[in-house]
Amino acid sequence: MKRRFFFSGIGGAGMTPLAELLLSRRCFVAGSDEIASANTEKLRKMGADIHIGHAAANLPENLDFLIYSSAVPAENPERGEAEKRHIPQLRRGEFLAEFAKNYRRVAAVSGSHGKSSTSAMLAHILRRADLHPGVMIGAKVYGAPDAENGLGDDIFVCEADESDGTHTLLETALGIVPNVDGDHAWSVGGEEQLRENFRTFARKSQHLISGDSPLCRQLFSDHPDVRFIPPCTGDFAGFQGFQAIDAKLAVEGAKFFGVKEDLAIRYLADFGGVERRMHIVAQQNGVTVVEDYAHHPVEVAASIDWMRKKFPDAHLELIFQPHRYARLERYFDDFVRVLSTADSVIVTDVFAAWSESGTRGGRELAAKIPCATYGGGDFAAIAATAKKNPARPLVIAVIGAGSVNQTLDGLLFS
Repeated sequence: MKRRFFFSGIGGAGMTPLAELLLSRRCFVAGSDEIASANTEKLRKMGADIHIGHAAANLPENLDFLIYSSAVPAENPERGEAEKRHIPQLRRGEFLAEFAKNYRRVAAVSGSHGKSSTSAMLAHILRRADLHPGVMIGAKVYGAPDAENGLGDDIFVCEADESDGTHTLLETALGIVPNVDGDHAWSVGGEEQLRENFRTFARKSQHLISGDSPLCRQLFSDHPDVRFIPPCTGDFAGFQGFQAIDAKLAVEGAKFFGVKEDLAIRYLADFGGVERRMHIVAQQNGVTVVEDYAHHPVEVAASIDWMRKKFPDAHLELIFQPHRYARLERYFDDFVRVLSTADSVIVTDVFAAWSESGTRGGRELAAKIPCATYGGGDFAAIAATAKKNPARPLVIAVIGAGSVNQTLDGLLFS
């Protein structure tokens, strides 16, 4: 494997763990991002050469590859400089597929919802079983090691992204598909192309584990070695709701690698969880602050269901940030229906990923929800408003995949 890499957009959720893997393998890693973040600081401490802001001058000499996020356009000055210098360029998912070839057995999780949690649980079980997998997960996993990740060459556990179609590039021993929904259809050429991409991912997996839904049956029933795992009707391995099916899929995946089911379930007992995935951030004086990454109506509904079961007597107040105008437009009525099941909602401005725009935003969404108010983009003011809610017990749930987590600074107890 070549050893000098530059990452454009290095602080992104899918880019940072790839950079960490290369640093663990003693590769030279440099990169840039528009703003400094916890991810860029973490990589700097691990030895990466980090630049804040994109510029052609950021690229060092003698690079082997430039890796870029799908959010980085061709006119980016670093990509332009790489083209000028004939440095090969790969999208994040393209490079992931190449990197995975360093391992004998690849387990990839690709689905519309639950990729991070399922892959993190599987990796945790395999680590506890002393199988020492390499791991690439696009989220912080509490308790997971940062250093010395993936130095072996046997098992590699990763998320495979459907949003840009690069999951079709992986050749896997085990593919896991928790579910298939229409999300991201707009970015890959339509819903039928999205489904065809999932079929391709399945065909390139020697063994396949899938959630059991009519659509998954339609897409994968012709696979020569597929197991459909039905939804959980109750708790599983100490998890509830959608996390229970994630855990069940992870246990099934671990069994493929020779871990006995009872041991796999036992190992999940000390799983630390994934950042922004139904994470209880704080509890004090009758107020619980919860954070979740949900940004699709199916995910938001699952989050609300989880919180209703866990905190049945609490007033449920959501701080919800729509993620991408395209998603809000496609699922506007579904968001209205789902968010209306909370007790109160504060809707923020849209997180406009990839600099897009749209005709309906947070203000228009809030106007259609009887229990909602529009909060705009001042996260400190939104947090102050949420804390004024007199209800006790009170759950304040910060929901979204964008910058809405900035409200946590104002919500945490002094």
